[in-house]
Amino acid sequence: MGLDDKIKNAAEKITGQAKETFGNATDNDRLRAEGQADQSKADLKDAGENVKDAFKK
Repeated sequence: MGLDDKIKNAAEKITGQAKETFGNATDNDRLRAEGQADQSKADLKDAGENVKDAFKK
């Protein structure tokens, strides 16, 4: 996985965590769900990149 992909995925995960935290603090279910979805997308992208890396070796 390229460094730029790792940085993008980490940024997406951090953004998701911030949204989820803000949603929890303001009792905003939609924002909380968006944050969880962003984190899940970032995790799936990381997993996909790790699979690609495994086949390159």
